[in-house]
Amino acid sequence: MRYENIRNLREDNDLSQQQIADYLNISQRTYSYYESGEHNMPLTVLVQLADYYHTSTDYLLGRTDNPAPPKP
Repeated sequence: MRYENIRNLREDNDLSQQQIADYLNISQRTYSYYESGEHNMPLTVLVQLADYYHTSTDYLLGRTDNPAPPKP
């Protein structure tokens, strides 16, 4: 599974894969594998990205087109 929304959010925020990898405390190569769908992304990473981008995990996974964060 390719994570189009994760890549798009990163690019829309003018961030490099290395910058996001540093935030996640992983290597750029590992992040690249997650973004391209070559490796499964751990739930902890998915939640960290949702928090970072202030969006929902469903949006990151492509299950919704609405980037708005979930209401508490």
